[in-house]
Formats: sequence, structure tokens, C-alpha cells
Amino acid sequence: MTLPSTWYHVIQAHGLIAVVVVVTCGPTPLPNLVYMYDILSSYRIPSSTSDPYLPSTHDPAAQHSTAPASNRYSRSFPVKQPPQFNPPHTKMSSGEKEAGGVSAQNKGSWSAFLKSIASFSGDLSSLTAPPFILSSTSLVEFSSYWAEHPSTFVAPAKEKDPQKRALLVLKWFLSTLKQQYASRSEKFGNEKKPLNPFLGELFLGKWVDSAGTTELISEQVSHHPPATAYHISNKEHGVYLQGYNAQKASFARTIYVKQIGHAVLSIPAFNETYLISLPNLHIEGLIFGSPFVELNDKSYITSSSGYTAKIDYSGKGWLSGKKNSFTAMLYPTGKEKEVLYTVAGQWTKSFDIMEGKKNVIDTYNAETSPTTPLTIAPIEAQDPMESRKAWQKVAAGIAVGDMDTTGVEKTKIEESQRELRRQEAAEGRQWMRRYFTKQDSDEVLNTLGPAIGLSPEPDKTGGIWRFDEAKAKAVQSQAAGSVPAPAPAK
Repeated sequence: MTLPSTWYHVIQAHGLIAVVVVVTCGPTPLPNLVYMYDILSSYRIPSSTSDPYLPSTHDPAAQHSTAPASNRYSRSFPVKQPPQFNPPHTKMSSGEKEAGGVSAQNKGSWSAFLKSIASFSGDLSSLTAPPFILSSTSLVEFSSYWAEHPSTFVAPAKEKDPQKRALLVLKWFLSTLKQQYASRSEKFGNEKKPLNPFLGELFLGKWVDSAGTTELISEQVSHHPPATAYHISNKEHGVYLQGYNAQKASFARTIYVKQIGHAVLSIPAFNETYLISLPNLHIEGLIFGSPFVELNDKSYITSSSGYTAKIDYSGKGWLSGKKNSFTAMLYPTGKEKEVLYTVAGQWTKSFDIMEGKKNVIDTYNAETSPTTPLTIAPIEAQDPMESRKAWQKVAAGIAVGDMDTTGVEKTKIEESQRELRRQEAAEGRQWMRRYFTKQDSDEVLNTLGPAIGLSPEPDKTGGIWRFDEAKAKAVQSQAAGSVPAPAPAK
């Protein structure tokens, strides 16, 4: 079968030949690319080869032909079947950095996973991922990425001018993107699938630095649909962030993730509130086995003081552009053409902050800006509902590649949760959230949401969730006098 293409884009990396096909009506659908990956991923050529040749057909029989090549796209190579993944015998030190991309050992499993994605209908989050792309971290921990730069988080509270405060809030938000969406692929070499939190799962910690103490509370408040709520506070400077989020994953040439929910930043000293929408994203690098996150579309931040920021996200195209790029504009709400500040660059590298559209007044470097480590209690002193304690055996299995142990321990947690739900149903009661309460409506959403087209979607997040100060105080009272010395999170 001849490839229905107008031209080929040839990539040679780590001794692998890959082909990206562009047709006159647009990119080739992923199922075709998956089929190409099956055939082409087994072609290895010396890294010194400067003039690689590509097969002209998908017919496996033709791959063994010894006929002379008539042009650079008709040379044949023998097909080699990739080794099959064998999880129980895969070992990795917990302190070892995982290599980028999919290893030769896992190519067969990766290709099968891509095929399952291409043929799957519904929310992809319910798909079972191959073990070698599982993370040992639960999704409930991701809330911590909001405040790994505590000084930037509290900076708006020190600024008396509302326009400049709005700019500092925008700068803080942009500074979180690298941690939220790129830190995992940098740590592991590629994006990993996090553990799905169970209902009531907690992640508690704090950051201590020159900004004082910034506290984190993260709780899985809904399981069907899954949603995580969080509250981050720095009482010394009077800055509070809360929100909740869920994800809806779908497939169209690649994996697209719609983020559902929002965040609310409050600075009571100025009686000021900021409503923050969440960017959508998609996964790049699937075909080549090195998945990473790229943000797309746009997100907004709008304030009760009358300023709105719009952030447009873009990535590297076929012939132009840069990975993880964005352009943001800050303007008076409802007056988008009256640009007060522009911020542009790459959220994983650096970006410039400009007054108007040209005059650079500040530059932020995401690569060199240090993060503050999160401090959590030792695992032995944690509540059974805390993430690190609950998942410790699963995480240990993943760390050493022992998927038998991983599966057994993961099943234990899932079965215990199912039993809890059965008991609740039999007794006619619901799970009580420890720190958050579901609301029928919310004043911030009702007031600020229309300016950025944001409305609650309670059916997709299990409700509208807000931090409950009374519940938090009750928990603190119960724990008074029994809090162990904290240890830095790893």
C-alpha cells in the first residue's frame, strides 16, 4: 500500500528512522502513523549515516526485496520485531533518573498502547497505561506545583498599585507553568501517567523560606468524576489560593486534555480576588515514545479590581515556532485593545515582561529560578489517608520495576475503596470531605466568571468545591500536640 502523502519529513535520532507524513488535506491521522511506527521503529541505522533511505511501501513482503533501489525512497530494509515488554524482570534504582523515550524492550508494549488510544472512544483517563510509563506520584500531589516559588506567590500582596498587582499575579501564574507541566518530563525523561487518587486522599505540606511559611492542603474530593481540591495559604503576607480541577482526555491525532475547574487567588488586605481559568493541553511526542505536555488555546486571569490577563499558548510547528511558547496581555477588563503590559516567551525557559508592547521592564528565567522544597511529615507519622503513606508500597514497586507487587498493592487500595463505597451505600450516607465543602453556587464565579467565559461545571467535577475553614480548624484541634517533626519532600 503506497503512502497517501505529498512529501515525507525524515527524522533520524538515536539510530532510528522515523517518518512524518503530510498530506494535502492536513496531517495524517494517528492510526496511520501508528502503523508506520510499527514498521519504521525497528529500522536502525548507524548514527554516522548521512543519507538514510526510506522504504516506499508498507507491504511487509516488500521489505525483504533485494531489488535495486530506483530512488532514495525505495530502498528496502529487513523488518525486525521489537522485544516484548517483560515487567517482572525490569529493575530500576529509585534514585536513578529514567531515560528519555521508550526503550527497545518496551517498543512492542508502547505500540500496542498507541493502537488502543487510536481505537478508544470516551475519556482516555480510564485507559490502562503500560506499566513502564506509570509514575509513582499521585495526581493529588500536583496541587503543590502552584507554589514552588513562594516569594513570587506572595509578591502581589506587597504592591499597593492594583495595576501592578495584577501584573505580579500574572507573573506568578506564568512562573508555575514549568513546574506544573514540564517538571515531570525533565525528571523522568518523558511524561509519566500519575496514580489516580482515591476519594479522600490527602497531600499536606508546607514551604518555609524568606517568604515565611506557605501551607498546602490538597484533597481528592470526588472520585466519579475524579476531582482534586486544594488550598494554599501564606498568612504572614495574607495571600490565599484555592481551587479544584478535573480532566477530560480525548483523542484526535494525539491526546488532548481539557482541564475543568479554576483557581481563586485572594488578597484580603486589598479586598481583592482573582479568578483563574486553566489551560488545555495536548501530548506531543507520542509517536516517538517521548511524550511531553504542550499547552494550547488560551486561559485567563480576571480580577475584582478591574484587570484581565489573556494568555495565548502555542508550540513548535512544522517549519516555525518554539516549543512551550506564549503571549500574554494585561488590559482593563472589557477593553482588550488597551494593552497595559505584554508578556512573551517560553514558559519552560524565559519570558520578557513589557510595558505596552515593546518596552521590556523585566525578564523571568524559568530555568534558573530556584524552587523551594516542600516539607511533609515522615511517612510513619502520616495519616493513613495521606498520599505518600497510602501509596508507598505501590510506589516502591514502580521504582524498582516490580509490576507484580505494584499490581497487587494497587488492587488492595482499589478494593478497600470499593468496600467503603458499598458500606456507605448500605448505610445511606456519603463520604465526608475533611477540608472542603460542596456548594450550590459561588459568588466569585458568578461575579467574575462572565468576563472570561468561565462557568461552573459541577457535573464534571462532582460539585463546586470551597475550602472550609471550620473543618480545617477542627482537624488542627484534633492534631494539636501530636504533630511530628516534618521532613523535606523528595
